[in-house]
Amino acid sequence: MKRALLAAVLLLAAAACGAPAAESGASGATVTLRVGDQKAGAQALLKAAGLLDGAPYKITFAQFTSGPPLLEAINAGAVDIGGVGNTPPIFAAAANSKIKIVAAYKQNVTGAAVVVPAGSTITSPAGLKGKKIAVAKGSSSHHHLLSVLKKEGLTFSDIQPQYLQPADALAAFSGGTVDAWTIWEPFTSQAILQHKAKVLVDGTGYVNGLNFTVAAPEAVESKTDAVRDYLTRLAKARDWALTHKPEWAKVWAAETGLPQEVADAAVDNAVSSPIVIDDAVIASEQDMADAFSAEGLIPGGLKFAGFVDQRFNDIVGAAQ
Repeated sequence: MKRALLAAVLLLAAAACGAPAAESGASGATVTLRVGDQKAGAQALLKAAGLLDGAPYKITFAQFTSGPPLLEAINAGAVDIGGVGNTPPIFAAAANSKIKIVAAYKQNVTGAAVVVPAGSTITSPAGLKGKKIAVAKGSSSHHHLLSVLKKEGLTFSDIQPQYLQPADALAAFSGGTVDAWTIWEPFTSQAILQHKAKVLVDGTGYVNGLNFTVAAPEAVESKTDAVRDYLTRLAKARDWALTHKPEWAKVWAAETGLPQEVADAAVDNAVSSPIVIDDAVIASEQDMADAFSAEGLIPGGLKFAGFVDQRFNDIVGAAQ
């Protein structure tokens, strides 16, 4: 099964890497930075901010449905670098994947939510006991759900987790085959505006709001200049989005096919500020890893700091 999954990831990345690339200013560039991306992710953001072109290397983009398969591709050597939420690096590190966290970002936590259907009888987190809850395994929503349950004195054995990627989870939620859905933006706004979902609880007090750019160790060493330039462009693009939310929301809607009203509602929670990877960031992720370990969802003994590379921290100030 693992070999089949790996083969699928490699095929996905190889196919997507045929997408249009940002060429360097000099012809015949020898370095290609292969970026793992998600819909309306780095490629769309860089383009919207006017920062995609003119790199002194070639950039290709491969699309993934979420963070876990993207990190699988990095570990497999199919892509060099990509952006994910706060939880996928923990699961990847626990599997001893070949990854390095090279940049961090912070966003509003209210976009993370556990939502229930409009007519649900669940009125508090305690009501999740025994219910079918859709969640993407190894995603930021996985930790959010764990934190909500823990605060209520519950564990995953007290619920019926339905491990589904967002598109499948949305179908299950709208079709009434699950009782609740733990998700992030723009799916939170989509569930509320298009399917009349109610927010049972958001991320306040449960999640750290962190996102990361993760790279293959080999790429960090052999393509250091390209990685540095890409991270600088991405940090500048994120700063641009913070001050150009309406413009970014229009691009986001066009890229995802979501109604403009959904993108407009989601953008405040979806934009993120570049931050340095300091001791507080590492400690917060270590706490998350320990919580997953205590639940038996990952092996114990993970040292998150061992998967962090802080050499690019100076980019945060330089980009501003």
